Amino acid sequence: MRRNTQNTGLWWLMAGLVLLLTSSPVLAATKNKLESLRFWTAPDHSRLVLGITSTVEHKVFALDNPPRLVVDLKNIRFAANLPVFPNDHKVLSLMRQAPRNKRDLRIVLDLKTPVNVKSFQLKPNADYGQRLVIDLYPAKNKSSSQPVALKKVTHLSKNKKWVVAIDAGHGGEDPGAKGYRGTREKVVVLAIAKKLAVLINKQPNMKAYLVRSGDYYIGLRKRMEKARRAKADLFVSIHADAFKDERARGSSVYVLSNRGASSEAARWLASSENAADLVGGVSLDDKDDVLASVLLDLSQSATEDASARMATEVLKNLKGLGHMHKKQVQRAGFMVLKSPDIPSILVETAFISNRKEEAKLRRPSHQLKVAKAILNGVKSYLSTQHLPSTPLKQRAKSSYKIKKGDTLSAIAKRYRVSLNSLKKLNAMRNSKIRIGQIIRIPS
Repeated sequence: MRRNTQNTGLWWLMAGLVLLLTSSPVLAATKNKLESLRFWTAPDHSRLVLGITSTVEHKVFALDNPPRLVVDLKNIRFAANLPVFPNDHKVLSLMRQAPRNKRDLRIVLDLKTPVNVKSFQLKPNADYGQRLVIDLYPAKNKSSSQPVALKKVTHLSKNKKWVVAIDAGHGGEDPGAKGYRGTREKVVVLAIAKKLAVLINKQPNMKAYLVRSGDYYIGLRKRMEKARRAKADLFVSIHADAFKDERARGSSVYVLSNRGASSEAARWLASSENAADLVGGVSLDDKDDVLASVLLDLSQSATEDASARMATEVLKNLKGLGHMHKKQVQRAGFMVLKSPDIPSILVETAFISNRKEEAKLRRPSHQLKVAKAILNGVKSYLSTQHLPSTPLKQRAKSSYKIKKGDTLSAIAKRYRVSLNSLKKLNAMRNSKIRIGQIIRIPS
């Protein structure tokens, strides 16, 4: 009887120890797993994305001789495959990992060049779980802004063509909408954008600039900045629509509205597109970006009229491809259209959530038709404008005679002066002008 009592006591003691160990905070914390590793390569930086099951305490630091990047993660175990970088990658060479202190993890990246690093965590969304994002910028890109300024001057002095910025929506960590057959929006819109760029570059008075030329993510504000750095005269953002009802179909064209969306569908679409920064990952710790956002919004109204006229011409040409989702130009608060001095439109080429339209978007022949329709619309709009001249010629003129199709905001942009200064010099209370009217241009 005593022996049975001893066995029973020993059993309860062991059970208590098991319960104590399994409820330990240390062991519970190690349940966090690094489940995936992805990388994306953009022209100006590389992005490493760590898929983790929950938030993680981490530290990132660089080492020299040879250059390496170390990522230390607390209370997490490795359960992923290490990516293999191409031999011609400009920054990354090799990645390796090893456990530390039996519960932590260290990842080491062999680098080909020193880098500046930015890291931040992203909450789960419809496509991905919790993520730790590490952006690597070659250190030489941060050294000086002088090369960019010199490039701007050279571009200005030689440019005698209309520069059209073509923005393929989404990219990289942000796949955009997904079709029934698994077609990704980011893939088909990039294909259309590249075809449009080829067509534009064949025009004698036009030049294309691809905002995104590969599969990588660019923040919405950054897309505008890149277009402005390229001295773009027009901005065309290309997307493929999606809706919960797969019967929705047709293309549509949008311009910016700061006063509310033209329809419930437009409001819903703008909300989903503007959320791209949360999907693709944008760090908001740069105060200058917030300030730039405010300044852009304050001066937006100058290009609304030109954007609407370009959108109307593109819409006319898209009607020849089939059903239109909306027969009139739509308005919504798309962040990507908020450039203060570039007429901007957003083209929803079709509904990728519609099986028939998804199949069409996958075909290169249809992609080319869409590109040609956009090109013809842009050309129709530009036929009412005047070819941009060099700054020296602009400054030589002190007056201008109003012609058919002119708007005061377009004239201000052409001569690179503010709309307010143009109105003030000509004692104008509003922006109304008439054909044959002669106005003075500020120096």
